Amino acid sequence: MRMTARRERPPVDLVVAPGERVLAWCEVEDGTVLAGTRDAVYLVAPEPARDTVRVPWEQVEAADWDLETSTFRLSEVGQWGQPRPVHVLVLPDPRRVLELVRERVTASIVLQRHVPLGRGRWVRVIARRAATGARELSWFVEYDEGTDPSDPGVQEAARTAIAAARNEVGHS
Repeated sequence: MRMTARRERPPVDLVVAPGERVLAWCEVEDGTVLAGTRDAVYLVAPEPARDTVRVPWEQVEAADWDLETSTFRLSEVGQWGQPRPVHVLVLPDPRRVLELVRERVTASIVLQRHVPLGRGRWVRVIARRAATGARELSWFVEYDEGTDPSDPGVQEAARTAIAAARNEVGHS
């Protein structure tokens, strides 16, 4: 008799966008469910709310895992000067979620350049694309510590860096 593997489903009714399916998931200590599809990461709050947050992979600024504390931290892309959404979760059994997060975030990056602006100032220019390729590239600038984004010289240099990067990938 041949046995077939059955994919274990999340313990909640997780509604994902049309065309998506859950590839990996885990339950957090507080009952939150963290799940990932090809296109996004989902956070489903515990009972009774069951509110769902969907973050497309190209909108994940950073994801970090602390093995000692089993703490997962996911930061969303934000606007300079505005609070950046950050999700901190304790994952006692992360299963395949960490592997999926790394793979999907990395897959969304089309280009990343650390560009010197002079006088010890740097910016990072990043182009990201949705997994479906359905949308244009999203362009982001991250300012290194000590680089003032409100400085007109920094703003001009950042615009020049983005233009050069866009030209490099054929999106002028």
